[in-house]
Amino acid sequence: MNEMRVEHEGGDRYRVRIRGHELIVDQTKDDGGGDAGPTPTELFVAGLASCVAFYAGRFLRRHGLPTEGLAVDCGFAFAEDRPARVGRVEIAVRLPAGFPEERRAVLRAVVEHCTVHNSLRQPPEVAIELEG
Repeated sequence: MNEMRVEHEGGDRYRVRIRGHELIVDQTKDDGGGDAGPTPTELFVAGLASCVAFYAGRFLRRHGLPTEGLAVDCGFAFAEDRPARVGRVEIAVRLPAGFPEERRAVLRAVVEHCTVHNSLRQPPEVAIELEG
């Protein structure tokens, strides 16, 4: 199993350690945090958007197509009912100039099946234990 650790640093700020990488998550100032980093929810959505970008980039390279200009824009909104969750995510894959029209459907099928999107479609089992 892949592992990571999240350590409290004070207030709503946490340090996330993943394979020797570190990042800070926090809440926005409007929500009582210090805004020292993205929120956990923003990271969740960013994970999806960056997975889509990764799959698109791999597709382009595998087919000898240019990657310059490839970008993914993403927005999300919270659900209006309970439980608290992301209710909608909108992703726009910005294709490099000159991307062949006849390859759009195949690329769409590829990015719609990135690992993170697949995990949302078929949610993993989540086990939470309290220790100590």
